Amino acid sequence: MTKKIGDVILDVNNISLRFGGVKALTDISFNVREHEVRAIIGPNGAGKSTFFNTLTGLLKADEGHISFDGRNVTGLAPHRLTRLGMGRTFQITRVFHGMTVLENVQVALCAHAQQTWKVWTAASGLHVQRAKDLLERVGLAAQWARTARTLAHGDQKRLELAIALASQPKLLLLDEPTAGMAAQERLASIQLVHQVAKQLGISCVFTEHDMAVVFAVASRITVLHQGKVLAVGLPQEVRASAVVQQVYLGEPVVTDGQPVPQG
Repeated sequence: MTKKIGDVILDVNNISLRFGGVKALTDISFNVREHEVRAIIGPNGAGKSTFFNTLTGLLKADEGHISFDGRNVTGLAPHRLTRLGMGRTFQITRVFHGMTVLENVQVALCAHAQQTWKVWTAASGLHVQRAKDLLERVGLAAQWARTARTLAHGDQKRLELAIALASQPKLLLLDEPTAGMAAQERLASIQLVHQVAKQLGISCVFTEHDMAVVFAVASRITVLHQGKVLAVGLPQEVRASAVVQQVYLGEPVVTDGQPVPQG
């Protein structure tokens, strides 16, 4: 059956995770619709990266289940989720620094095509045009021959995006995609992600500390605090939330003379 725009592609139900005696995630439910750009925000230590790592199979939830594109994917390994169409980038950029920009994308395309015996000989000419097309899409076409380590940090993030796109994802999970960038770079970077996702019909979830970046592109926002969902809503609703302001500003919030309880 052909799915309508807006159908849920990722559905997370009551996920909990413990590290020893510490509960890192508590009863988190969350969903993403096709073609949607969602943001996850929260103070340092709120559980954003832990939640991402659970979604992408790097960590296994103790409770709850995850459905992706109509399948139960709870506990699946990262490579299996990638094969199903879930792409991921990380806070710390993961590229092959000794390879050229083009070779990095060729390697990713070989891996997606399950040409694993050829991954380390990507320079032999495999998938050259497709790799160049992806580099064009992220604005790196002119730098295809450069060694990845010589790229500026923001361009390494663009390269990582191209690598993620090589797996033809239906959903992109971006963990702090503007981390380490100068203020003027952040908005341009997230707008590129938004543009690419829109052009390719990809759903996107990202974590971010810069609220200007979040409010610029997110259609819905989930706020995590101490491993729990504190708030969910449209950008204007989250911006106006007294409880969210309290968490971020660290100041007591009072309504009608009474402190607002934290969720």
